[in-house]
Amino acid sequence: MKVVKKAWKILYQAGDSFADDGCMKFAASLSYYAIFAMAPLLMILISLVGSIFGRGAVEGRVYQEMRQLVGDQAALQIQSIIANLQQTQNTTIGTIIGAIVLFIAATGIFTEIQGSINFIWSVKAKPKKSWVKYIINRLLSFVLVLVLSFLLLLSQIASALLSVLGHKLVEFFPNYTVYLINTINLIVMLGSITGLFIVIYKVLPDAIISWRDALVGAVFTMILFMGGRYLISFYMSRSNLDVTYGTAASIIILLTWVYYSSIILYFGAEFTKAFALESGHGIRT
Repeated sequence: MKVVKKAWKILYQAGDSFADDGCMKFAASLSYYAIFAMAPLLMILISLVGSIFGRGAVEGRVYQEMRQLVGDQAALQIQSIIANLQQTQNTTIGTIIGAIVLFIAATGIFTEIQGSINFIWSVKAKPKKSWVKYIINRLLSFVLVLVLSFLLLLSQIASALLSVLGHKLVEFFPNYTVYLINTINLIVMLGSITGLFIVIYKVLPDAIISWRDALVGAVFTMILFMGGRYLISFYMSRSNLDVTYGTAASIIILLTWVYYSSIILYFGAEFTKAFALESGHGIRT
């Protein structure tokens, strides 16, 4: 009973702080930023991981993941944007300038998240020279890009292993091979999403939080994220956005998904803060 009361208290505090801190505004701002940063970010991830597994294989994997998250139409839109970005880098100078622009755009989204979580956690960034702070923030953001690449790499490795071992699984589990493969894929996906949230809550803010508190917050956020993913898919499959918005429907779908994900991210940050203060080790600066 005490556990239930404590859990309810933490959820109530998280919800109350979510409203007081204006997290819906942060989510809207992040959504707008993410729309422009998503394609450059994915392009960098594809380039990094593609150097190991081959660009075509990684692009296919990314497209499959995006299609599951935002649907066929929006995933095709993202794929088209990435292809257009690649075509603009035909010369050496164009490649260098493009790489710089891609880096700034892709890492900027994590800088936005950092500032918002600092506010949510009532953390004041340590005073530094503006250019020093800018460089540090960009480097931290680049670390997140590398983490995303690593998670995508793990997902690609798991997929390759399942393809290689598939015939062996059929021999040992002839009646359960499909379920087993789907279960392993689900575990890898849930682990990757949880790992990303852990790094966001642990590394990005200008604060010190225990790994335990970051893990609890990340698992909670992952559950909300996965639940919302199916709710949004259910809504999109039964709404007539193509009729209402026409050719802009894919952008509306993508923006809706990003906005919901941003809300979940910041509510998870509020939950992590409430849990750390109520049951964990607190948040230190």
